[in-house]
Amino acid sequence: MNETNYFYGLLVGVFLLAGVVKGVTGMGLPTVAMGLLGGALSPVAAASMLFIPTFVTNAWQLLSGPSVGRIVRRLWPMMLAVVIATLGAAALLVRVDRDVSRAALGVALVVYAGYALLAPVLRVPARRERWLGPLVGAMSGVVTGATGVFVMPAVPYLQSLGLQRDELVQALGLAFTVSTISLTTGLVLHGAFGVQQLGLSALAVVPSLAGMWLGQVIRQRISARVFRACFLGFLLLLGLELVLRSWW
Repeated sequence: MNETNYFYGLLVGVFLLAGVVKGVTGMGLPTVAMGLLGGALSPVAAASMLFIPTFVTNAWQLLSGPSVGRIVRRLWPMMLAVVIATLGAAALLVRVDRDVSRAALGVALVVYAGYALLAPVLRVPARRERWLGPLVGAMSGVVTGATGVFVMPAVPYLQSLGLQRDELVQALGLAFTVSTISLTTGLVLHGAFGVQQLGLSALAVVPSLAGMWLGQVIRQRISARVFRACFLGFLLLLGLELVLRSWW
């Protein structure tokens, strides 16, 4: 009974915190949730729980603005590459040793947080999007399939396209939605996603939405730059902890 209560308490706390991060920054729910759950569960089990809360919050983010059609027309080659690569790479998350998957997730978090903290914002010329978008999508799909987290190199690439703020938020919503559906489909095809995970995933929706609401309130009261620095520092430490735990 105590273990069951601890597990549900962990589930609520993780998705509440992840929702807060997403409410403030517009992203980070699967990244934070995978990082925290990855310390207590296998990466496959953690990724399975992300489906419904990630899909609901990102679909909401995608559909909340006026540029859905334009964003989809611009990014569909990249999204197609994400789908194909994620479906193929999902076998890695299922078959690779748990410690190796946890270490890979930790490395992905460290790389993203380090890049976001230190690297300048790049600008990709429009003429290069035709070939660079699918390449970035394929690379991101492989990372997603191997770690359960859709971050690198897709997020920096989308930030480099010169999109307006609302368009960038919608583009991130589209990318996260597509990657979530693709990863879950890959887990289903490899027999790693069951009814139990679906039920737990549904339970995580409420704390996720509550966290998003709280995060939006916090966003109005603190500097976005300060919160971003704290968020990235948290991801950096979390990633290092996952890597070190996999070695010892």
